[in-house]
Amino acid sequence: MELKKVALHDLHHKLGAKMVPFAGFNMPVRYSSDIEEHLAVRNGVGVFDVSHMGEFILKGPQALDLIQRVTSNDAAKLYDGKVQYAYLPNEQGGVVDDLLVYRINAEEYMLVVNASNIEKDYHWIAARNPEGVAMHDISDQTSLFAVQGPLAVEALQPLTATKLAGMEYYTFVKTEFAGVKDVIVSATGYTGAGGFEIYLPNEHAETVWNRIFEAGAPYRIKPIGLGARDTLRLEMGYHLYGNDLDDTTSPLEAGLGWVTKFTKSFTHSEHHRKHKETGLQRKLVAFAMVDRGIPRGHYAILNEAGEPIGVVTSGTQSPSLGKGIGMGYVKAAYTTPGTEIFINIRDKPVRAEVVKLPFLKG
Repeated sequence: MELKKVALHDLHHKLGAKMVPFAGFNMPVRYSSDIEEHLAVRNGVGVFDVSHMGEFILKGPQALDLIQRVTSNDAAKLYDGKVQYAYLPNEQGGVVDDLLVYRINAEEYMLVVNASNIEKDYHWIAARNPEGVAMHDISDQTSLFAVQGPLAVEALQPLTATKLAGMEYYTFVKTEFAGVKDVIVSATGYTGAGGFEIYLPNEHAETVWNRIFEAGAPYRIKPIGLGARDTLRLEMGYHLYGNDLDDTTSPLEAGLGWVTKFTKSFTHSEHHRKHKETGLQRKLVAFAMVDRGIPRGHYAILNEAGEPIGVVTSGTQSPSLGKGIGMGYVKAAYTTPGTEIFINIRDKPVRAEVVKLPFLKG
């Protein structure tokens, strides 16, 4: 299958990005080095082109009812300009996808989904829409730039009259930005470093990208690839669909009980309620390496006796902490912070410790 291209594909080539296949798209994985780009975001400001993400608009008087049925969180608590994290439960106790729900107004919402699941998610929701809520997949017409880091406010403020410093986390505005009207500026991100995500039509993508870099030049703004995005999100313990979540993983075992609201009925909600009551057999935990070693996905997790007790779902060498970190599912008896576990790295058990998230304490 031919890879899709984001609107700024050619520009990334000119910037010297290494392009790789990701979720069906040809995407920039790095421009310089993963560590340099990671630290640029943690300590300054960087821009990710994440236009491969999916966006759906749901409109109509029944839009909220549809969202309530197919998502785990309580979207009735949203107000205009508020964002909510949730997931789409399937009918087997797993997760179709995790997503963001944006309330534009009482009868219009935007759902932001993972790139690898755009078609799957759209069909999943459409098949559960008997009231005829108008659904529009605007993914192919929409660019998304994540401007992340502690200097993001200063870098972006010259481009809009909206007071960025006053925006609460997980809120958004539709505003004029970089000379383009009706741009969504959202105080969200996948790095834990602060910043904004900017949704705009593809036809304005190059102009807005260039203006962001002009405004950010005094702050040494840099383009950032997907390699650093992965290490940044893992330092915060954010899930990556396909690694830490999938169609077979229990959202409760994955630690998503906080966005699982039993005050309403949703897909397979009774199953999850019973699962919570009967107790979880395994849980997703975070761990930090005690001895030297880099954990990777699918590595076995062992106990002191060398017996398998789980599996790594995400792992890396943390650029901020200078040691290996990861997440993985383990038997319930091994989930207490401070518990010693071992990661099977090249057939050698390497000592690690279960820790509380986030890895990077703010």
